Amino acid sequence: MSLWRLVLWRHGETDYNAAGRMQGHLDSALTEVGWNQARFAAPALARFDPGLVIASDLRRATDTATVLTEAIGVPLRIDKRLRETHLGEWQGLTGAEVDAVAPGERHRWRTDATWAPPGGESRVDVADRAAEVVADLLRDKDDYETVLLAAHGGLILALTARLLDLPVALWPSLGGISNCHWVELRRRDGAWRLHAYNAGMTG
Repeated sequence: MSLWRLVLWRHGETDYNAAGRMQGHLDSALTEVGWNQARFAAPALARFDPGLVIASDLRRATDTATVLTEAIGVPLRIDKRLRETHLGEWQGLTGAEVDAVAPGERHRWRTDATWAPPGGESRVDVADRAAEVVADLLRDKDDYETVLLAAHGGLILALTARLLDLPVALWPSLGGISNCHWVELRRRDGAWRLHAYNAGMTG
């Protein structure tokens, strides 16, 4: 049987998350809270029985993925196409710092998936490169039924919208993904369908 389920898992809390700073391609590290979030989520994700885990090459995603792959003994691939949105000149800044130099532009970024921060990527750009990973999986001769992608909140939102074939104007209607929460998509009759969004463990 070919690929029929994707699980898109956001990394655990990072030092930049805790400080309220925008990360993008900056390679921030998991906090102890983030490591614990990954350990807590792993048993629930193991129930999906993924045959393969693919992670962004940014260490917050790779480290999160490794918690799961070491626990359940499945292979891990690294793919830089799963990196978070490049935020250009905003990377490393807090929301307040961005607002001080570019009033109103964070709102524009959140409400227009085609708009990019200066020097950065739009959500549409991110969806284009992430969708290539899924297209490769659908051609993969290894024939995995369930694959988990360990990635980032902005990328997961964009990829979900793309795979569901949502009109771009509606992409901002999808909410954010919490640290170590996930999206479950299932493929039927050649189309992806949403089965869970921002699901996760609490406790």
